[in-house]
Amino acid sequence: MSTSTTSEIPDPPTERDADVETEVLILGGGMVGMTLANALAGAGVATLVVDSAPSDSLLEAGYDGRASAIAHGSAQVFRGIGLWPLVESEAGPIVDIRVADGTVAAGPSTLFLHYDHRAVGDQPFGYMIENRVIRRALFEQAATLPPLRRIAPARVASLTREPGGTAARLEDGRQIRCRLVVGAEGRASPSRSEAGIAVTRLPYDQTAIVCTVRHERDHRGVAVEYFLPSGPFAMLPLTGRRMNIVWTERPALAERYLALDDAAFLDELGRRFGAWLGALALVGPRFSYPLALQHAARYTDRRLALVGDAAHAIHPIAGQGLNLGLRDVAALAQAIIDARRLGLDIGGADVLGRYERWRRFDSVLLAAVTDGLNRLFSNDIPPLRLARDLGLATVDRIPPLKRFFMRHAMGVVGDLPRLVRGEAL
Repeated sequence: MSTSTTSEIPDPPTERDADVETEVLILGGGMVGMTLANALAGAGVATLVVDSAPSDSLLEAGYDGRASAIAHGSAQVFRGIGLWPLVESEAGPIVDIRVADGTVAAGPSTLFLHYDHRAVGDQPFGYMIENRVIRRALFEQAATLPPLRRIAPARVASLTREPGGTAARLEDGRQIRCRLVVGAEGRASPSRSEAGIAVTRLPYDQTAIVCTVRHERDHRGVAVEYFLPSGPFAMLPLTGRRMNIVWTERPALAERYLALDDAAFLDELGRRFGAWLGALALVGPRFSYPLALQHAARYTDRRLALVGDAAHAIHPIAGQGLNLGLRDVAALAQAIIDARRLGLDIGGADVLGRYERWRRFDSVLLAAVTDGLNRLFSNDIPPLRLARDLGLATVDRIPPLKRFFMRHAMGVVGDLPRLVRGEAL
């Protein structure tokens, strides 16, 4: 995909009529919301996205410095909806994963876990792709899909969800009628709040520092998860000689590190990164995000479905947050399209119940696993350190168990929607 500037990217289709009729209304035009919109519109479903942010701001380099680990199953979703050719040239394959415990002073433990993609086939575990690259591709594709319309920037003033359909009124007075509303607005989802859906929120005493570095030597597609007492330090391979860094720290220390000049910040970064790829240089700005676990009591209500962070937000320790959201997309799109082909109500209780049952176990399990791993590894208690080092080394020496964990990292375990299996909707 080209690295053209934001001004050269076609704007997604934007609806400007006074009143709008559509089948599905998606609130939120982030990566999860737009992926669902493109999937549905690509299958002929009339879809409208309402987003509070204009597309240009979402594509600016200063908006979000994160990159996402797109597991093999999620890459299958992108392939299935026709998005993959627009991101492939900027997708850094992850062909090896190394997991180690350690400290800044002593370095990594000699006991570690190593995943080699060749043990489970020819495909990489996944790909690292910058978020702005994914957004740009989604907007480019959206511009080619006639059933997809977009209103942005705009906000919903009120929702009336009745048994027979839904009416949404925007702040500017426009009215939208639809069969189903999808809340994809992120952690602070207004549609979730409007439905009275309770949320369990567990803040971590951690902040994620995110940046990208360039290095001297080829990373060869190796991703590293390095567990330090303050939290995981992830080195994730982008295209070229670049790594995306997700550095978890205590909030007070994170604030101090972010206040350092580039040279001092790189010195602290290098103490954790090590010398395995040679000298480091910062590429672009640094960002930080407070970390918390969040989970909605339910993912659906009358003519409403929640996807992505509106339903669940997990610790980035395994890089699975966006992958969970993309599995939501694949499951909800399949439930909608299957119902539509049978002439059923796409916003009916049966359709939403199917989606809820399908997604809840996967989401709850992964939230529990990431929370448990973070608590187990984010400390410097000697007996626990010894136990987890031995645990990593044991898994590394049991091929069947190791292959299961590798397939889980690829996002191909469990009851998978058609898109995740590499099949068409």
